[in-house]
Parts: sequence; C-alpha cells; structure tokens
Amino acid sequence: MVRSFFVILYICICAVITLPVCLILLLIHAISHKAASKLAQPFACAAAFRPIFLLSGARLKVEGRENIPKGTPVLFAGNHRSMYDILAAYLAIPRLHSTGFIAKYETRHVPFLSWWMRTLDCKFLNRTNPKEGLKTIQEAIEDNKKGISMFIMPEGTRNHDDGVKPFKAGSLKISERTGCPVVPVAMIGMDDILEKHYPKIRATRVTVIFGEPIPTADLTRDEKVALPGVVRERIVEMLKAHGVSCPDDEALKDNSTEQKDTSAEQKTAVAKQ
Repeated sequence: MVRSFFVILYICICAVITLPVCLILLLIHAISHKAASKLAQPFACAAAFRPIFLLSGARLKVEGRENIPKGTPVLFAGNHRSMYDILAAYLAIPRLHSTGFIAKYETRHVPFLSWWMRTLDCKFLNRTNPKEGLKTIQEAIEDNKKGISMFIMPEGTRNHDDGVKPFKAGSLKISERTGCPVVPVAMIGMDDILEKHYPKIRATRVTVIFGEPIPTADLTRDEKVALPGVVRERIVEMLKAHGVSCPDDEALKDNSTEQKDTSAEQKTAVAKQ
C-alpha cells in the first residue's frame, strides 16, 4: 500500500502544480491542435507519466519502435488490460508522433484529467449514443488527416480474462476513412501493476510491442469488414510469441455463451423471486 499512497499523493501534487501549464496549453489548443499536442505530450510524459511509472515500481520494455512509420500519422490499435496502458503507450510512442487516445465518454467529466486529455487531442467516445459516437470518430478522422496519430483499444473495455476479446465492428473506421496504416500494439503485464491486486500497486516488468504496420489504403469493402479481425490476430500472435496465454476463438465464443446463459439464469431467478 506504500506505493499506492505515494502514487496518489504525487498525482494530487502534480494536478495542482501543472494546472497553469494545462490552461496555457488549452489556449494553444484552441488555435492549433497539433501545436498543443506536440507541446503537451513530452511535458505530460516528463511531469506525470514517467514519475507515476517510477513510483509504481514498473519497468517498461519497448519492442518494435522501428515498425512505426515515420513522417505519417497512424492508427495504433492495442489490447486493453489496465489503466496503466495509456501511460505505457505514451512513454513508448516516439515523441515525433503526436498521438491522441480514443477514451471512454465518462472521462470527459473528470476535472483536470479531461483538460489534459483535450490538450493531448484525446477523444471521448459515447458508445451509447450512435450520433455522438459518429461525431467523435469524425473529429478523430479530421485530426488524423492533419497529421495526428490516434490510439484505440478495439476491445471496448479492459479485459480481465486470458487472451484478447473480439474487436468491435467498425472500431478501425479512422484508418478505413483516412487510409493511414494500422500499427498493432501488444500490451503485456500491465494488469500485474494494479488490477490483479487492487488497490495495491506492485513493482513489475511490463512490455509494449509495436507490430509491423498494416496498410489500409485502397481496401475493398470485404477487406475493411475483415480488418479488425486481422489486426486482432496480429496482436494475439505477438502475445503468444512472448509466452502469453491466449485461448483460441472457439474457446472465447464458448465462454461468452456460458456467460450469457448464466446471466439469463440469474435474471430468471430474480424474476421468480
């Protein structure tokens, strides 16, 4: 619990001290998204992400940086295991790549955090409102066209089971519309820091792996439909190559069916009561 205390304390202190910088960057963001992102990303890494990682005792290993295309925006697509995924990704991505995350809609209501996320060109995706969700994706597409890379976790939520959940249909719409390459990202060991023994933070080694980019320009309609599955399979391959257990798709389907059946039984039992 000592690490947890110091991490929370540092976050509180950092929030107060960096508030003036955040407000200045928000003003710059109103003029130029890309300029604000280029300033905010290295500052956030140095002032927040890296210190939080160090205080957590987490040691980060990065593989495959050479696979990230230079001089062009990309869409990073990764598996989602932990709240630490975003910190690790920002520390792993080269500084020259201004990158915004597709985040949960609820985070836009969190004071200070949402302000910093806006300076980093993060987008808040409302999955319950298709009209608002489409608007958010369109904003991400426009930013991508202006040279800002985006990072999305197509599973849609943190996965606490083995392997990688099926990717949401249309989750890679940004690359389909802009033709930017998709860089698959494998996150390993992130939930060993916090989620597996919440609220305790434990020192551990974590790894971020960038796979070879997948071209998306001039895809046929069928290829666009298949793209999420292709990217997911690449991530699964990278995880397996590093000794991470990943059940096959049939096992995932069986597990999903069992969960649905259990849920239905519970609802029936409640209704009878």
